[in-house]
Amino acid sequence: MKSRPDLSPSAAGLATPARTGYRAMMSIRRPLALAAIVLAVPSVPASAQERDDRPRRTRVALGPALQPRFPGSDKVTLRPFVDLSRARGDEPFVFEAPDESAAIGLINAEGFSAGPSLAFQGSRRRRDTEGLLPRVGSTVEVGGFAQFQLTPSFRLRAEARRGIGGHEGLIGEVGGDFVVRDGDAWLVSIGPRVTLTNGRYQRAYFGVRPGDAAPAGLPAFRPDGGLQSVGATVGALRQLTRRWGVTGFVRYDRLVEDAGDSPVVRRFGSRDQFSGGLAATYTFGG
Repeated sequence: MKSRPDLSPSAAGLATPARTGYRAMMSIRRPLALAAIVLAVPSVPASAQERDDRPRRTRVALGPALQPRFPGSDKVTLRPFVDLSRARGDEPFVFEAPDESAAIGLINAEGFSAGPSLAFQGSRRRRDTEGLLPRVGSTVEVGGFAQFQLTPSFRLRAEARRGIGGHEGLIGEVGGDFVVRDGDAWLVSIGPRVTLTNGRYQRAYFGVRPGDAAPAGLPAFRPDGGLQSVGATVGALRQLTRRWGVTGFVRYDRLVEDAGDSPVVRRFGSRDQFSGGLAATYTFGG
């Protein structure tokens, strides 16, 4: 379980920059109905049943993370960096990128995984734009993900979410990760990130309405949806003892196209978006 920068890119989450596991959910203003996915489960062979009898191990990570205060900001804010992973017996923990949103894999078969995902984007306050532009409230982003483990060392992942409250737009993230590891002793990952958003999302953070233009001293600007940022993430994990370890990540995103050309970014922020986190890990069981 991880709370990360919701990078809009993310930055990222970047900020924060989920993830497989469970994460704390912030309350939202309106009821949210999640569709249940019903799967036909095949009979489990005896060998798999024996493996399921092995004791579980649980690894918890907790520490601080920094992410842009809001998409396009040149200032960062502190968020918790939390993760929960589980494995059986002496099998290595399944790889999860440190900048992923919270997610639960409901479909898992032959290197493919999919399920619901959840992320959080903090608010843009009026004082963040010197009181000249409207506030954008905090947003809970709900959606789903799909990923393919193409080889033991390379994974592709795509995610789409819709904002509830706040920006109320759509955001999609696509990324790949090349992973080098020695079981759970150590792990290093690196990969590209691409973020796409619709017009409603971009107008919330990067647009300037005609009525706000003159008082703010900015030109009116109505961005369209499309490519918002491109970037990369580097993550690492090191087991120090049988129980204790350390993990961390750094992410960079560059705002492009309409988001990069926004007068809001030029006046109050930066096209360069950085985020990162560092956490201690502790493994239970096994």
